Amino acid sequence: MSKQNQWIVGLNAVASAIEHDADNVREVLVEGGKNPRLTEIEENARRKGIEVRKVTGQALDGVAGGLRHQGVAARYAAAKTWSENELSGLVDAANGQALVLVLDGVQDPHNLGACLRSAAAAGATAVVIPKDKSATVNATVRKTSAGAADLIPVVAVTNLSRCLRDLQKQGVWIYGLAGEAEASLYSLDLKGNVALVLGGEADGLRRLTREHCDGLVKIPMPGEIESLNVSVATGITLFEAVRQRQ
Repeated sequence: MSKQNQWIVGLNAVASAIEHDADNVREVLVEGGKNPRLTEIEENARRKGIEVRKVTGQALDGVAGGLRHQGVAARYAAAKTWSENELSGLVDAANGQALVLVLDGVQDPHNLGACLRSAAAAGATAVVIPKDKSATVNATVRKTSAGAADLIPVVAVTNLSRCLRDLQKQGVWIYGLAGEAEASLYSLDLKGNVALVLGGEADGLRRLTREHCDGLVKIPMPGEIESLNVSVATGITLFEAVRQRQ
C-alpha cells in the first residue's frame, strides 16, 4: 500500500472521501456560507472526527491548483493503491462475473477520471492501468471521477501484456476496442469473466496489447465521425456488458 498526502477538491470528491475513506482524510477546508451541501460535508466530517477549518475562497484557490473547488477541499492521504498480485483475488471474488476495464495508456487525467466514474457506475471489478505512460490517480482524476476513485480498485501494473496473460489463465476473456476491427461490440457475449481493453487518446491499443487480446471489436458508428473520446467509448462498452448481464 502506498500513500501520499494530496489535496482533493469539489463537493462530490470530498464528500465521497469522507464517506468511504474517512481514515485517510486529514483535514477539511470549508468556505463560509449557507450552502447546504457544504454544511452536510462539514457535519459529516466532524461526526467522523476529522478536523474542519473555515477558510476564505482565496485560501481554497491556493490549494485547488486551478481546479473548481466549489467551496471545499480536503487534505487526503491517497487511498490504497492496489498491487498486481491482488488483481487475481478480485477476479476470483467475482465468482465468474468479473468485469475488468483495462486502459492502455490513457494520459489525460480528465479522461481517466471519467472512465473511473463509468466503471464504478457499471459495477466493474477493477480498472487496470500501466504504471508508465498513463495518467495517475491524482487530484484532477479524483475530482473528475466524482468520488469513483474511492469506490473501485485501480491496479497499476508494470507489464500490461503479462497482466493480460495472467487474466487469461484465470479464465478471463480479453476483448480490445479498435476502430478497424470487423466484429461489432454488440456481437460479443459479455456475461462471464471479461476484460475490456481500450487504448490511449492518440494511438489506441499498442501492438503488444492487441496481440494479447482474444479478439478485437469496434463500436459501430454509422455517422461520419471515425472515433469517440476514450471516456465515451468506455461508457458505451461497459454498459453493453451491464445490459447483457441484466
